[in-house]
Amino acid sequence: MARVFVYGTLKRGQPNHDVLLDEANGRATFRGQGRTVEPYPLVIAGEHNVPHLLDLPGQGHCVEGEVYTVDERMLRFLDDFEGCPAAYQRTQVRVRVAVLGREGAPSAPPGPPAADGTDGTDGTDGTGTRTLRCFVYSAATYPPEWLQLPHHPSYDSLGTHGLRYHPRENR
Repeated sequence: MARVFVYGTLKRGQPNHDVLLDEANGRATFRGQGRTVEPYPLVIAGEHNVPHLLDLPGQGHCVEGEVYTVDERMLRFLDDFEGCPAAYQRTQVRVRVAVLGREGAPSAPPGPPAADGTDGTDGTDGTGTRTLRCFVYSAATYPPEWLQLPHHPSYDSLGTHGLRYHPRENR
């Protein structure tokens, strides 16, 4: 199983979330909400108003999203769905999350993480908040003008930004 951080159209309530629920694609289990430890530029770009996390750590905002554990089949599906490696690259990012139970429900804080990482955590940030290393689909190459676009701390396809996402089936 792998952990994936989603920040855009794959989140619950967003246009592409259904692909995470479709077991024909593999298995995905919601683990909780999180925010990147480091800031990144999250921009809405292109003719279809697609959210892109630019691989520029240290710029932008700490980005809000959701953490899922996925099996190998879902990870391969997501690579294809996200156009990896042509459109997006699958990289790792550290995500700050609330302490999670095995099924993603909040739980009481446990003792220190097991040495083998079996509690699914990678450490704490000094405040008792857990940090996880997760895969994320980010853009390492993009048009230079994207750097001038507004950076968002979170994404909602119907957000106040006024840039309506154009679903794949309508393109």
